[in-house]
Amino acid sequence: MPSRLNLYQQNHPKYFWCFADEIPEAVWQKAILEANPYLGLANESNGIEDILKLTLGEDQFGTNHWKLSPLKNLYYDIKPVLPRFLIRMMRQLYRPISKGSFSLGWPIEERYALFLWQVARLVLILTGRTSLTITPFWPASNRFALVLTHDVETKHGQNFVRAIADVEEKLGFRSSFNFVPERYEIDQSLIIELKERGFEVGIHGLKHDGKLFRSRDEFERRAKLINKYLEIFGAVGFRAPLTHRHPEWMQILAIEYDLSFFDTDPYEPIAGGTMSLWPFFIGKFVELPYTLVQDFTLTSVLGETSPKIWLEKVEFIAKYHGMALLNSHPDYLREESVGRIYLDFLEALKQREDYWHALPREVAHWWRLRADPTISKRSDTSPAGTAALENGNITILLKDALDETMVCQRTS
Repeated sequence: MPSRLNLYQQNHPKYFWCFADEIPEAVWQKAILEANPYLGLANESNGIEDILKLTLGEDQFGTNHWKLSPLKNLYYDIKPVLPRFLIRMMRQLYRPISKGSFSLGWPIEERYALFLWQVARLVLILTGRTSLTITPFWPASNRFALVLTHDVETKHGQNFVRAIADVEEKLGFRSSFNFVPERYEIDQSLIIELKERGFEVGIHGLKHDGKLFRSRDEFERRAKLINKYLEIFGAVGFRAPLTHRHPEWMQILAIEYDLSFFDTDPYEPIAGGTMSLWPFFIGKFVELPYTLVQDFTLTSVLGETSPKIWLEKVEFIAKYHGMALLNSHPDYLREESVGRIYLDFLEALKQREDYWHALPREVAHWWRLRADPTISKRSDTSPAGTAALENGNITILLKDALDETMVCQRTS
């Protein structure tokens, strides 16, 4: 199992940028040191290892970040007997407290992106280059990636899965559905059907009772069962219920990718965020953080009646060639008002032609492939792009698959 010291080492900026030319390590170190202030971290960092643990590893939130308070543990003990309207009311009352004490930007947190862009700018300056060849962020040099995921939390939600799949399929979309193996009886015919129709199936914890990470022993006991269900379902992806998470413990899960982290969110039981708009590595697996606010928070906590916040965040993500990953729930989408917002979101995206829409497993595979140092020799990858200095700023030039157009993006 990877140690705490190297869970994030594969996310060094040199692996993020994938420059075709070899850049001396001393140049990377100097660029990272000079770009560090863009992160605006109160915690002291002494190099890229510290920076990655503070950001992607969420160490900036303290040593007990992954541990729930006794009050929250009590809440999950009594939650099964609480009526749904009371749970919703409690979440709404908790909203001002959550947002008021939150140290990251929300719904947009730009600092990690600024840091990475500044590192690239400084590498160019320090090496006396005006441009460097990069591996495009996404296949066919698309501007950003779009990933749709759903957590199926109850039997009622499972009963609505086909309706969601029908809507998505009609519009040309596909998504992943994550099921809870021991909370309700799984409809195996539905699992088979989803796969045959081009959707993906994943695992969403074991019981969805808030106790998966209650102790290391309990997690290890349940992880053995989760791994068995992953094999039974033919699944390679996982999302922890309630986004309870622990990056070290999760290394024993037999997964290719995880969906339990996020870039920024003050409203989750373990608030915080990795600040990343892109996939990244946590030890043995690829993390696909959700970067769009969850549907329950959007509608029940924030009271939104349109996909405006989602679409504005997509524009921001596209600016940095990131990944727009949405987690929604059939249990809420079956409510007409919530389902309408989701449909409006999909119809708005349908008008765009600048993104790569893919299943989570496909995105995880691509991110591993992109990090491969031999990628430039492969025939199944995109044409090379360019990171160039223009008026002191970084400009990303990406050729499309037919080498007909150039897509430009600038940031200071």
